[in-house]
Amino acid sequence: MVCLAASIISKSGKVLVSRQFVEMSRIRIEGLLAAFPKLVGTGKQHTYVETENVRYVYQPIEALYLLLVTNKQSNILEDLETLRLLSKLVPEYSYSLDEEGICRHAFELIFAFDEVIALGHTENVTVAQVKQYCEMESHEEKLHKLVMQSKINDTKDVMKRKASEIDKSKIEKRGDKGGFGPLQSMGSGRVENSFSDMSISSSGTGFGSGSGFGLTTDPDSFSTKPKGRPTSSATAPPKGLGMKLGKSQRTNQFLESLKAEGEVIVEDVQPKLSQSRSAAPPLTDPITLTVEEKLNVTLKRDGGVSNFDVQGTLSLQILNQEDGNIQVQVQTGDNQAISFKTHPNMNKELFANENILGLKDPNRPFPTGQASDAGGVGLLKWRMQSTDESMVPLTINCWPSSSGNETYVSIEYEASSMFDLRNVVISVPLPALRDAPSVSQIDGEWRYDPRNSILEWSVLLIDNSNRSGSMEFVVPQADSSAFFPISVRFMATDTFSDLKVTNIIPLKGGNPPKHAQRTQLITENYQVA
Repeated sequence: MVCLAASIISKSGKVLVSRQFVEMSRIRIEGLLAAFPKLVGTGKQHTYVETENVRYVYQPIEALYLLLVTNKQSNILEDLETLRLLSKLVPEYSYSLDEEGICRHAFELIFAFDEVIALGHTENVTVAQVKQYCEMESHEEKLHKLVMQSKINDTKDVMKRKASEIDKSKIEKRGDKGGFGPLQSMGSGRVENSFSDMSISSSGTGFGSGSGFGLTTDPDSFSTKPKGRPTSSATAPPKGLGMKLGKSQRTNQFLESLKAEGEVIVEDVQPKLSQSRSAAPPLTDPITLTVEEKLNVTLKRDGGVSNFDVQGTLSLQILNQEDGNIQVQVQTGDNQAISFKTHPNMNKELFANENILGLKDPNRPFPTGQASDAGGVGLLKWRMQSTDESMVPLTINCWPSSSGNETYVSIEYEASSMFDLRNVVISVPLPALRDAPSVSQIDGEWRYDPRNSILEWSVLLIDNSNRSGSMEFVVPQADSSAFFPISVRFMATDTFSDLKVTNIIPLKGGNPPKHAQRTQLITENYQVA
């Protein structure tokens, strides 16, 4: 047998991978492969086609052809055996048998073809042996990697030594010119840490923490400042001495040289407050009150509720210190299943009698400024639990049924009229698939995540126009339990508590400051199991 070439081409004649095993010109192999689609007839079950000079032995692989080009004197039985072995190797290296998948793993396929055919003759190997030969480690490669790692380590040592010399020379120059005595012994990293320690931020969301209001632990949360603390103008160095925070230019040059050699450099960066608050929208109103409820629901796949839990909070954010002496009047809804609890620093009797939230000591203001936690200062929290299925804002029904070698799945959602749901995403787990599922009908949009094998069904808005919807798709035969648990995400601008802020009462007189209320209901853990 003399095999001239092994190729993978599309049914339209596009060459994806081709490996030649004998000496031949590019023009000739391109001509042979271009002539093959014209020779293959429709409706025939032959696996070979002969011309005057060569024989084509081929096998369809989905939308592609696996093709062997041999001379006419070769043994066709051996050709078919070689073709069968190659057809087993292709799915091992390219899980997606389409043009994109074949082109992505072209070199792995060529290496595997070389292990099967050498100089036009078939080797006596199996699929397991070919995979073992292709994955064998190289001693020369290991040695090369060790040498490169040694060079990188040496360069790092030189960089650290040079950087320490630069820091010492800078300290000596500052000692000659004068400056700040306590700061002369500090490196750049220590100076950054000393300044970062000066920035005080109140933390805690309000419950279970003494620092939630900043009344007991952090005096900087209030308008008064401790005596003796220098201001920013007093701590700044005089103009001309030029104490700079950060790394020197020479150190950066060493870092750049390491990056050029392929080394990954991770630089120390001081965290900024704005980065931690990037997810929160910017505050524009003097006073902002946020009503947030988190929903934890577990629905049974056959109907019913196994867990329904709503946890809500009311938080306060104040921008200006002059607006800190206030009280907040709220209006609670008619839901008797909700139990409210105030923060320990709040006046419980005032809230119970008049629905007014204020501090026990009315002379002390609330913490102010955006340096507080992104959620603000917690004032009130509440919780509701139920087993009533009518309280569930969104129910999911999943109906998998098998027919032959396929499983047909129908999923339906039904939304309650209590809320208008936004950005709804229903995530359905699927068995391991080679291709995306076939979606035949859907109300909304869908996306398949092949890495996690999840089908995501998204609906931008569910209101009175689409309180119910469905999706149907087909996958290869699978057990019904493979499509559970189904996870659901959504948000709404209404809440179960229906809590509203009706008034802001200034304790020092004057007009009530302008305020804004943000209300949202979000899912924390919502699934059908």
